[in-house]
Amino acid sequence: MAYEERTYRNYIKAENLVKFEVIEKETDLLILAESNLYEKAQTAVLKYRAEIENYISHDPQFQKSYSPVRVRHDAARIIRQMADAAKKVKVGPMAAVAGAVAEFVGRDLLAFTNEIIVENGGDIFLKINQPRKVGIFAGASPFSEKIALEIEPQPKPFSVCTSSGTVGPSFSFGKADAVVVIAESALLADAAATAIGNVVKEVADIEQGLAVAKKIKGLDGVLIIKDDQLGALGKVKIVPL
Repeated sequence: MAYEERTYRNYIKAENLVKFEVIEKETDLLILAESNLYEKAQTAVLKYRAEIENYISHDPQFQKSYSPVRVRHDAARIIRQMADAAKKVKVGPMAAVAGAVAEFVGRDLLAFTNEIIVENGGDIFLKINQPRKVGIFAGASPFSEKIALEIEPQPKPFSVCTSSGTVGPSFSFGKADAVVVIAESALLADAAATAIGNVVKEVADIEQGLAVAKKIKGLDGVLIIKDDQLGALGKVKIVPL
């Protein structure tokens, strides 16, 4: 994704919701809610960023590792859940950080709105009351900005997270143009998208990526895009954008 400009946000529309952004250092959230909850969202962002930064200052390996790490039992909840998600898919805990911030902030804001969409660098936490389309940005792939996932409301909040090995600032061992994961947990979806993307270096690896996805418990749907090919499994409804 185009991290600097985040032009893909032009495709995030919900006419009945109020759109606003919260930016704090590396954290850049687009939020859609029933009203402008900027101050409450900023408070939540500062809280969770402080918890993550404080933990890293005492345990730098938490930030640097590309494989699961053990964390202190007294660590903040966001730290423990990042470590748990990373352990399930065998990646480093920071692979779940964008999803973690989106979900933790989103859950705090649900006390003030019945609908919420929190987008953090392509990782989205949602509680919606009507069907929504999530457009797919996949770099140079011909599918980029041409297709979307149609997302139906669910009783519980859920998440749609994207990882890419060809665009955006996130580290990947692979070269997938986009790996999109739907799951109840944004932390698991974010970490799983990284783990799946790590094995996709060329079109022939899409099947291997889907095989990795099948082994991860808790995923509702997966979409992998590489060049002019795609593969999907689970609850994935692809529609024109």
